Amino acid sequence: MADIINLLPENIANQIAAGEVIQRPASAVKELMENAVDAGATEIHLIVNDAGKALVQVIDNGKGMSETDARMCFERHATSKIKNIDDLFHIKTMGFRGEALASIAGVAQVELKSKKPGEAIGTFIEIENSVVKRQEPVATNEGTNISMKNLFFNVPARRNFLKSNSSELRHIVDEFIRVAMAFPNLFFSLTSNGQQVFHLEKGSLKQRIIQLLGNSYASRLVSVKEETDYMNIYGFVGKPETAKKTRGDQYFFVNSRFIKSAYLNHAVMNAFSDMIAKDSFPMYTLFIDIDPSRLDINVHPTKQEIKFEDEKLIYAFVQSAVKHSLAQYSVTPTLDFELDATIQQTEAVSKPFTPEKQFSATGTSLYKTFTQKNQAHFIESKSDLQTWDVNLLKRNAADHTFNNLEIPKREIGDFSSSFKKTVLAAADKKPTSATFIQMQKSFIVAENENGFILIHQQNAHERILYERFAEALEGKPISVQRSLFPTTIELTPTDSVLLTELIPDLHILGYQVESFGNHTFIIQGSPADVPDGNEKESLEKILEQYKHFNMDMSFSKREKLLRSMAWQQAIKAGTYLSQKEIETLVDDLFNCKISNTTPNGKPVFLEFKKEEMDKMFGR
Repeated sequence: MADIINLLPENIANQIAAGEVIQRPASAVKELMENAVDAGATEIHLIVNDAGKALVQVIDNGKGMSETDARMCFERHATSKIKNIDDLFHIKTMGFRGEALASIAGVAQVELKSKKPGEAIGTFIEIENSVVKRQEPVATNEGTNISMKNLFFNVPARRNFLKSNSSELRHIVDEFIRVAMAFPNLFFSLTSNGQQVFHLEKGSLKQRIIQLLGNSYASRLVSVKEETDYMNIYGFVGKPETAKKTRGDQYFFVNSRFIKSAYLNHAVMNAFSDMIAKDSFPMYTLFIDIDPSRLDINVHPTKQEIKFEDEKLIYAFVQSAVKHSLAQYSVTPTLDFELDATIQQTEAVSKPFTPEKQFSATGTSLYKTFTQKNQAHFIESKSDLQTWDVNLLKRNAADHTFNNLEIPKREIGDFSSSFKKTVLAAADKKPTSATFIQMQKSFIVAENENGFILIHQQNAHERILYERFAEALEGKPISVQRSLFPTTIELTPTDSVLLTELIPDLHILGYQVESFGNHTFIIQGSPADVPDGNEKESLEKILEQYKHFNMDMSFSKREKLLRSMAWQQAIKAGTYLSQKEIETLVDDLFNCKISNTTPNGKPVFLEFKKEEMDKMFGR
């Protein structure tokens, strides 16, 4: 029987390896930029066309390569970083596996120009599908200039799975930021389709953070620095007020290598406990310097996952360092001693304390309990406290007639059958003036013959807005208010790319936004229900919420945008509504196609039936 096991051809082996190393244009950006850093470059220029699908080019002024090295660098497992097995445990460079260039050459058309300092002439190599097409001397600058063209030209299925240009560009910007953040002492630039996105001069780490993440952090960064014999940690964390709904501005570097670690992220979150909301994430850019022999970075081809010799020790050290810095800069929870303005409007404060009221107050057993000696921890069981709830009920009964509360008949759309029956049953009664009641500025109560319905006003409004925006995308226009004085909004480069991607859909949904260059946009108009002067804040919150939904890849771009806008523009819990506003809200809710849940699956209302409530009270 003939032998059936064969050694794979070089080009096929490289394509297989590229499946893990080069997943999209951003993967190539990471590998090529890290090679430039390892080459000792002080200036690194990244140029991309069509979000890297047509071109990814990296130009550096590093030490360059000889003719032999330039040819050898495209061979599999060819590297200048390690020479023996012991070197694996002392790695200080970004790359070391010798897979990246071979993988890139297997799925793209590559051109390389490189020259060592002091040499008169450099080397040019053209390679395609792992086959060298041309090699010759060339006049070029010192350093290396490498271009990757037409990624996945020979793997159509992989190319078809690439996302839109704006989406792929965002991934490229993310990788660029990670490398540029790690080396603030180097110059970096990023140009996309001929337009400069980043121009980062050499500077301090704080300057680089502000360059990359925006001026909003200029006065809101807290320095972190702790040194021990085992490891050092330094960098910055954002003050609690900079916390966001997404993890976007979180960076961990170990020996200047960007890593992803849910474990260390948890350490930082614990340090911020009680300072930020549970669903918020703090900003941080933290660097850990540790002996390379105490960790293993050879876990995954991307080298973003590592193993520490003692993870628990690292966790404790990170948490302690961040806590110490926050305490040192007095960034701790504080009590708000400002008097709520609404308290000033109560009768107890606004009306005079007459002699009759004084006599009435001092004659109660409650007053005596707190003013007599040895009574500090004693309250009589028959004090006036037990009558407070009775008086409160009497006042409520005078203000609102719960027993006779009725719902007027309305046009009712398609919603849950149980809710429809409830509303229809109540609609047969004669309406009264007190139709709905708002409780705690968050809930709407409506009584019917079977009990009552409790509606969450924010959830209800989210459902209403979601369906309204969905109809707009299907062709039903949304009313727009043009701004008398257009507002400008300046974004970080990452958010700028994101907003550019969303502008076509935002136009349909009522936001008239135009690019003004240099990551600045002009808001010419907004949906009619966005309050005057809130256009900028509204758009910023939509972007932040969109990034939050962006972590769930199961949603389409439009679905994420619809949910983001519905959440952002919905009236929030704690907002007072007039009777007219309540009626409009309930009317609109009843006309929704689906009225019992929010777009995210949260309940909009709960129904309390009389027989169920009787059981609660043992009746």
